[in-house]
Amino acid sequence: MDWLGNVVLKDREIENERLELTDKNANYILGPNLTLKNCTLVLKVAPRNLSIDRAQFVDCTFEVKQELKNHQDWIGASLKGCRFKGRLSGCDFGHWPEYSSASWCQFGSIEDCDFTEARLDGCRIMGSDPASICFPKWPCFTIIDPIGRASELRGLTWPGRFGELIRDMLPKHPPKTRALTYYAPSAAKLVETTPAEIRAVIEKFDCIVY
Repeated sequence: MDWLGNVVLKDREIENERLELTDKNANYILGPNLTLKNCTLVLKVAPRNLSIDRAQFVDCTFEVKQELKNHQDWIGASLKGCRFKGRLSGCDFGHWPEYSSASWCQFGSIEDCDFTEARLDGCRIMGSDPASICFPKWPCFTIIDPIGRASELRGLTWPGRFGELIRDMLPKHPPKTRALTYYAPSAAKLVETTPAEIRAVIEKFDCIVY
């Protein structure tokens, strides 16, 4: 840690280590030019205290001990064969260079990753093929190709105000949105319905994984 309270890992390769990113007074900066292989990263910090800048993670495990909300830095990471545990909401993964002209967000990718032990809510896969990704099971559900299937999704009869949410929100997602995951209890509360009523609809649609 330097005198400014930054913990900087860059220009190196680390294998088979457990990294605890849990000091709430520290700013953790991962990259640039950082490669982690077979490492476990324990995350218990606010999004503002975690920066990912052109870092590569191969076969790593992320244990998210404090819900990570609206963290866009994942698009500055190359993720291959990684596992995620814990709660993430409003996070984007994958390749989304249009997000910013900054060099860090030109680097992102995701493949062969496993979210089955995570709870995702309002999280997106951007510009990467979701076919190799294991998404969390119910009560999470994942819409594959939400932009391409938007007309079909809008045509379904959704419970409560969920149909209104689909109609209003889908056009606002960027064209590179390849998958979109919700947490049913949160969605149900937002649109005044129940998880069971949502599930009754998504069971009829083959582009929704649950």
